[in-house]
Amino acid sequence: MIRRSGLVWDTNLVFSRFIEECGVPCEHVTPHMLAAPFFRGRFTALIVPTGFAHPAYSNLLPALRASGSRIRRFAEGGGRVLVFGAADDRRNPYDWLPFNVEYTHNYGQGRVEVVKGHECSAILHDYDVSSIECDGFFHSHDADVVADSDGNAVMISRKVGEGMIVVTCIHEYPSRDFIREFCTAARETLF
Repeated sequence: MIRRSGLVWDTNLVFSRFIEECGVPCEHVTPHMLAAPFFRGRFTALIVPTGFAHPAYSNLLPALRASGSRIRRFAEGGGRVLVFGAADDRRNPYDWLPFNVEYTHNYGQGRVEVVKGHECSAILHDYDVSSIECDGFFHSHDADVVADSDGNAVMISRKVGEGMIVVTCIHEYPSRDFIREFCTAARETLF
């Protein structure tokens, strides 16, 4: 089995160090690389951190929108995509995904219920689920609910071809178990 992730952001993040400490080699992918038609990274997973739509934190959203078809093909070919909260009230921050996701930005803390037995249920293994920070919820979506808080979906997933796209507004690092499992595959997929 192979582990290799791409972390998409404007600059290097401490998050990449956490991913590598989980045993997953992590490559920094800038917005320019993501949107460049000649960029050909090979990954098992692609990760988009919290705040990707907020202009004070990142200039990533235009590159994600320009790369929507490549992200879809990456997932269809077996890649896994993990997308965190947009952290902004702008309209349609997830319109680059190949399915409907409508988000309400509403930072808060509360109990999170994870669907037991779902392949992504390990996301909060290292946490007390009675007090989890979330930066919003998904008020409309075409995906399976993996976790909710007060009846609002805070983590959803959808199979796309041979791969999967997971979208979450849980505002915590995922558990180490989750990162290892999510970023492990039989082969890398070309982005």
